[in-house]
Amino acid sequence: MRDEERHSMAYKTYTTQDERGQWLPGVRPATWRSRSERLRSPALTVTVLAVGVLLWEGLVRWQELPPFILPAPTVVWQKFLIVLADGTLVRHAQVTLIEIALGLALGLSTAFVLGYFLGKHRALEHIASPYIVASQSVPIVAIAPLLIIWLGSGLSSKVIVCALISFFPVLISTIVGIRNVDPDLQDLMRSLRAGRGQMFWKLELPAALPVIFGGLKLSVTLAVVGAVVGEFVGADAGLGFLINLGRGILDTPMMFVAVIALVLIAQVLYIAVAMLEKHFLRWQTQA
Repeated sequence: MRDEERHSMAYKTYTTQDERGQWLPGVRPATWRSRSERLRSPALTVTVLAVGVLLWEGLVRWQELPPFILPAPTVVWQKFLIVLADGTLVRHAQVTLIEIALGLALGLSTAFVLGYFLGKHRALEHIASPYIVASQSVPIVAIAPLLIIWLGSGLSSKVIVCALISFFPVLISTIVGIRNVDPDLQDLMRSLRAGRGQMFWKLELPAALPVIFGGLKLSVTLAVVGAVVGEFVGADAGLGFLINLGRGILDTPMMFVAVIALVLIAQVLYIAVAMLEKHFLRWQTQA
């Protein structure tokens, strides 16, 4: 075969197979498309971010804005290197991460257990739902000062704030997920004499996981908000405290560094949940 023919065949696209299993000319296969899309998405994200930073830099230079109003990206980067080198950023980020982790552990575990029982028992849901809705109708900003008064400005109040704000999405998604289990499959499991534990692990939990993960993605991002709200009200450490400190001394670059750190934490938590979802729900893709 000539080199020209090999070169032309290398760029052919294929989408269907004949009876001998050979790919026929056409559109690129779905597996190839998905691979190219996975590569294209991060590149597009980086491009949009770079354009945004350039526009930010151009706006500061064009308007000649002082750093205490809107610092340039270069100024924010220099401030990031300073607070990273002296350990300020790491120390405050660790405090916020501990608050988020403990708050999520408390809020999500309570929400899942309560959501399962409410999903299984409608009468119990009718009794508890008015109180649950009432607790969520009060803004967390209004509850946080009371928690600071009752529990002090230490770790406990921040954990409770994170737990409260991350509780409701997982609770509702758990109730909906348990309610959406196919009754025919439940009858089939009962006919096979499946126990309560087998019913939960083999049917109810796998069927409810797609909905639960939807609420979990929302909860992990809200937990970051809860930690910051608690630190705003009263704290001596954390990224929220760092933002308050920067506001008090008009150190706007430090405020930007803390905000960007919070955004990165929320992104990492969301990606971690998405990876767990992909792992535990891979049976859907295989199906």
